[in-house]
Amino acid sequence: MMKQNSFKAWVLACRPKTLSGALVSVCCATALACRHGSVDWRMALLCALFASLMQVASNLINDLYDFLRGTDGEDRLGPERACAKGWITPSAMHRGITLVCVLAAMVGVGIIVGFCLSPAFTVLSATMSLPAVAAVFTLVVAAVVGGAFFYTTFGSYHGLGDVLVYLFFGYIPTCGTYLVLRGTLDWEVMVLATAVALVVDTLLVVNNYRDRDTDRSAGKFTLIARFGRRFGEHFYLWQGILAWLCASLLGLHGHFMVSRLTVIYVLLHCATWRSMRRIGEGRALNAILGMTSRNMLCFTLLVVMALMIE
Repeated sequence: MMKQNSFKAWVLACRPKTLSGALVSVCCATALACRHGSVDWRMALLCALFASLMQVASNLINDLYDFLRGTDGEDRLGPERACAKGWITPSAMHRGITLVCVLAAMVGVGIIVGFCLSPAFTVLSATMSLPAVAAVFTLVVAAVVGGAFFYTTFGSYHGLGDVLVYLFFGYIPTCGTYLVLRGTLDWEVMVLATAVALVVDTLLVVNNYRDRDTDRSAGKFTLIARFGRRFGEHFYLWQGILAWLCASLLGLHGHFMVSRLTVIYVLLHCATWRSMRRIGEGRALNAILGMTSRNMLCFTLLVVMALMIE
């Protein structure tokens, strides 16, 4: 029996294995920024810390609100949840969520201040004033923090989970990190952000594929809960293929190694898809989660490696 509100319980609730999903965008954006010139590594680390804290906050919010809604019952197929198992009390979870969000907001303020003092700001200030830049970044930080609550309390229950993942774990962190490091955006960043968004969402697709029946019975209508198993299998497959195609588009601008090396990713992704189809349902699909997380890490390393050696 695990001690209630213990350190081990909090570590399990934070789900550290999911942090790879938060760091894909920051690592890829930082590599592209390095390819285009020098970067301030302190700012890159702040972006990574902010993304990690928001991933933890999202995990804790998901744990608490799914428990309060009764989604995490005895028939849950995924990893055990802290509130549902009684490892962490709801009141303690509320305090933990508040603490993590406050820490994330503080890091966000640090990013804003650091950016305004960095060479990248000189580039952006040619088109925007200091107050305008501060206002935009403040709104982005507030939107990301608010998005973590919106995803769990509404979005994931009404088929918007994938769109929110695209936005808050793909486009915003990828474009935001690059903007902080370089002070500008271009089509390469948007193409890379699209690839990242698709890759990161494959993890959510596996979760929703595994939980499609229990989600439906609990009133959680994800896209796969609505449209069924076959849709989920095609959705997973094409997300990975489209991510590779987006990465390959960077070859049109001279980044040929990105399109070549990420072939390894799409081969791994297709192999994982075949395993997912073969298993079909049940707790055995948790192994596909691990394989998908591995694929995400592989994609990140391949993109970073390709951009660094060109």
